[in-house]
Order: sequence, then structure tokens, then C-alpha cells
Amino acid sequence: MKIIIIDQVSKLLIKSLEKNNIAYDIKDQTPKDEIQKIIKNYDGIIIRSRFVIDKTFINHCENLKFIARAGSGMENIDTNYAELKGIKCFNAAAGNANAVAEHALAMLLNLFNNINQANQEVKNGVWQREKNRGIELSGKTIGIIGFGNNGSAFASLLSGFNIKILAYDKYLANYNFKSTLKDIFQKADILSLHINLNKENTYYVDRKFIKNFKKPIYLINTSRGKCVKNEAIVYGLKNQKILGACLDVMENEKTSFEDIVVKKNDTNLNYILRSEKTILSPHIAGWTKESKIKISNLITEKIISLK
Repeated sequence: MKIIIIDQVSKLLIKSLEKNNIAYDIKDQTPKDEIQKIIKNYDGIIIRSRFVIDKTFINHCENLKFIARAGSGMENIDTNYAELKGIKCFNAAAGNANAVAEHALAMLLNLFNNINQANQEVKNGVWQREKNRGIELSGKTIGIIGFGNNGSAFASLLSGFNIKILAYDKYLANYNFKSTLKDIFQKADILSLHINLNKENTYYVDRKFIKNFKKPIYLINTSRGKCVKNEAIVYGLKNQKILGACLDVMENEKTSFEDIVVKKNDTNLNYILRSEKTILSPHIAGWTKESKIKISNLITEKIISLK
């Protein structure tokens, strides 16, 4: 078996492949059209998010047995077409589930307790106690939409906080804390998204969706930026339908997730960036030292199982 690595991956993954005598070539800077010309020489691909593996690309994969994504979401791979061509597609979603859960919790507690704001004020010589009075997580109701690896890990982490959990996942039959969207709209104080990005979930949260909530909510998004419209966040914040937002991902992210596009005339994005009611991070919820090891091991194990 010989694989091609077409994206930047951790050195741990490279070492894991070498340890298991798996041959590889690294082409993480080679343009997509050039890779298409040589992909017939390989049995497998490892990618993150550098470009889209579409039907045209897959049609050049004459001998490919698998496409492995060193992460969780698979939206940049046409998995249905690949499977039709006999190419197995897999990821390492379980590898960063705990990391995402802990990051979501950290952002939420930060928001509830004004940590960022208070920290900056104290460093600037400002000592404001009443202004920075926080609220407690205990006693709240959280709606978790998407109850796969990440959503269920977040629920598990929250179970010790005396918080009511309502979970909804239209793709699963049986799972803990099973509820309905209607219940979430009626009862939730907090909404956390853990959904894949696909045609159905693109801009899943829009203004109409936000209007469905009976109470003002706190929003957490650690899934994909384009699952939530920036315009809906701004609408919610301005109209007190959203009391605060924890965003690890942004609608404006580039396909590679390595940066965002910030335009001066993008009023929605600039509002979110300036707001004191938002906690932001650069798509790092799943990026911990531990998840790096787990993802490397999981991808290697899945590749070995195909040998």
C-alpha cells in the first residue's frame, strides 16, 4: 500500500505511518490539478481541508482504496460518489470529541463570567466587580443539536453541572437526552450546535430559526461556520434573542479553515468581531495536544485495517 498526503498533517501521524511500515509521499504544496495527474499511482489519500475532492478528482483515482480525513467533518469530500466508486471514506471524529466538548464549555463559562472582559480591565488598572457579576450554568436548560461524537461528549461533560440537557439528532434513532426541536425552542436557555456541514445544514441557523425560541438564548457553534448565518447572529444580538455567542467557527472562513475573510463593508462580521457579547476562537476547538495524538492513532489504525 502506498498513500499520498495532500495536506499538512501532524508529525505524529507521519511517525505513526512509518512505525507501521506504511509508504507515503507528501504533496501538501502540490496543486490539485497536478495531484490529479499522479493520483492513479496511489492506494490512499490523507487530507484535511486544503481542497475539495469532487467527482472530477475522484474519476482520476483509478486504484484508490480510501480517502482519510485527519479530522471530523467530511464536507470537502464527495463521499457518496467515492463510495459508488468503491473508495472507502473515513475520518477521526472520535479523536477530537473531548477537545471540542471542553472548548465549548470553556467558552460558555468565559461568557457567563465575563472572564475576557474582566481580565482586560484588570490589566488596564480597572477594578469593576458589580459590572462583571456573572451567571451560573447550574439550573439552565441546554439544547444540543447533533448528538454524534462531539454532541454526546459535550453532554457527558455537562452532566455534572446540574443542567437539563435536551438533545436532537434527526439522523439517529436512539440516544441519551432525546428530545424534539419543538422542546428545544420552548425550553432552551443555551443552544449548542454539533452538526455536519452539508446542503441541508448550510445556514441551518438563520433569522427564522432564531425567532422560534421562546426565551433569549446563548449560542455555541463549534461545528462549521456556514451552519450559522452571521446576519442571524447580529439580528439575535441586537434584538436580545441571543444574549451571547460562543463562536469557534465563522461563516467567513476560507475552505482550508486557516483564515477568515474580513471586508470593511461586511457589517455583520464586523459587528460580531466588536461585540462584547461574543467569545471567538479561530477554529481550534478540536485542536489539543491530546487530540493530535488520538487523531493520528485513529487514522493509522483505520488504514492498517484495510491492508
